[in-house]
Amino acid sequence: MSRIAARFAALKREGRGALIPFLEAYDPDAATSMAILRGMPSAGADLIEIGMPFTDPMADGPTIQAAGLRGLKAGATLARTLAMVQDFRLDDADTPVILMGYLNPIASYGPQRFCEHAAAAGVDGVIVVDLPTEEAHLLAGHAHANHLDIIRLVAPTTDDARLPLVLQGSSGFVYYVSITGITGTRSASTADLAAAIPRVRAVTDLPIAIGFGVRTPAQAAQAVQVADAAVVASSLIEILAASLDAEGRAAPDTAQRVLDQVRALAEGVRNARVPA
Repeated sequence: MSRIAARFAALKREGRGALIPFLEAYDPDAATSMAILRGMPSAGADLIEIGMPFTDPMADGPTIQAAGLRGLKAGATLARTLAMVQDFRLDDADTPVILMGYLNPIASYGPQRFCEHAAAAGVDGVIVVDLPTEEAHLLAGHAHANHLDIIRLVAPTTDDARLPLVLQGSSGFVYYVSITGITGTRSASTADLAAAIPRVRAVTDLPIAIGFGVRTPAQAAQAVQVADAAVVASSLIEILAASLDAEGRAAPDTAQRVLDQVRALAEGVRNARVPA
């Protein structure tokens, strides 16, 4: 059983949902992003998403775009992002790690080489935002050979006829994009989520995580009341960005500020299904 499957199975036994916080590799520098990554499990992260910085992140709003540019300026590469995961695994063998990014850097690195190196570093799954279902073969075989989950994105605009095709060959969990648009711009309503998630569950047994628009502990709690996990990204990046000085350098408490918010989000998720 993969780390992702094992974690969701354990949470199901506990009767609670998962918190999946996001960080951008090397934002604002290697040491600070590594401190955040190392601190996330003890702060309450059940799984962790790491963004692979890219110059043209078409699905990301201004907040994560800026984080990616800071990461690139600090020296982020795909190889260095994988090295972050490898370093993380020296102290944590259990927390699932998912890389999220775009196809261009993976294609430049080489899909087979990427999957082999990612698996060796301790990565558990990948989300490739701009990899359409029709082109999934570019990565799927190499990912499967290296026991990496390919996590597919489902949007509100994915109709019932296309859903089974989109989810064919997916594993780990389903990432439900709760809004139409870019990250960090708005949030889905409770009614929208209550209508959408059962439609996805009808065609898959995989856990469902809700992202794009989950910002607060209350919204994270709402997400795990209708789905299996809440993904939080932009609001954590905003806290990090607000702590930087005029030159974009981290403050002594930058990592701690981010981790404090992870703890607040984790508390919201853990209390979401507590009987009244």
